[in-house]
Amino acid sequence: MTEKALRLGTRRSKLAIAQSGQVADAVSQVTGRPVELVEITTYGDVSREQLAQIGGTGVFVAALREALLRGEVDFAVHSLKDLPTAQPDGLVLAAVPEREDPRDVLVARDALKFTDLPRGARIGTGAPRRMAQLNAYARAHGLDIETVPIRGNVDTRIGYVRKGDLDAVVLAAAGLNRIGRGDEVTDFLSVDTVLPAPGQGALAIECTASDAELIAALGELDDPFTRAAVTAERSLLAALEAGCSAPVGALADLLADGQTVKEMRLRGVVGTTDGSTLVQLSTTGPVPATHEAALALGRELATEMLAQGAAGLMGEREH
Repeated sequence: MTEKALRLGTRRSKLAIAQSGQVADAVSQVTGRPVELVEITTYGDVSREQLAQIGGTGVFVAALREALLRGEVDFAVHSLKDLPTAQPDGLVLAAVPEREDPRDVLVARDALKFTDLPRGARIGTGAPRRMAQLNAYARAHGLDIETVPIRGNVDTRIGYVRKGDLDAVVLAAAGLNRIGRGDEVTDFLSVDTVLPAPGQGALAIECTASDAELIAALGELDDPFTRAAVTAERSLLAALEAGCSAPVGALADLLADGQTVKEMRLRGVVGTTDGSTLVQLSTTGPVPATHEAALALGRELATEMLAQGAAGLMGEREH
């Protein structure tokens, strides 16, 4: 008799189905059990408003978490950058698998690079974070661009470029790679130009805190370096009291001396969407980073950024 299938809760988007399918295969391998996808529609999927207006934090997550708590699914897969920083009672982040490429990328007409875009180029993005940094870079380097707020899935966003409505759109490299469309990237944006969203490129596998057997099995997929990095990034976001839609970028990476990893560096940025003001700082901490050390690194950098005036650049702060 075959074992009962594990039910994996996922959003219905093409990207969510693709990344959940990859996790399902990995979970099947470690548990020996079949995994079936249970598609759940979230508020973020049906609302046509800008993410910043509907309160970006958690709009793609709440319905999945409710299904978990009601016992309708056994575990759920989220894009980690969509997760609110507070962990709800009754649920546990069982695994953070190895991270995909965290960078943002450009998909532009005529295979253009960012610095080759013509004067007045219109660049679409749904993220205030990207707008702030792209506009700041353009100001610093004498580029003339206009950032345009857009919503929609990958097809919709790239469609704006194909139809000639926009000169380019900015997307996450990880998402395009996961749906097999990495070849459409025309430029990778260096993290020195645009810091990604906290947790970008990483997935979160969540289940109920009471299912010790499943927590142990899912834990086999956990990557400790990725978990430490995203813990530091999300700690920064939480200490800034900012939500997923705030113009905050963060990236923790490992600094190696030859073959030996010596330190974890955390970089953070917050800015006004027109790019006129940015607060960008970094700090380093020891590796291997314990959970507490990673949290402390994020809080330390947030304190420094707030002292430099970061709070005034984020619009509405969450409490």
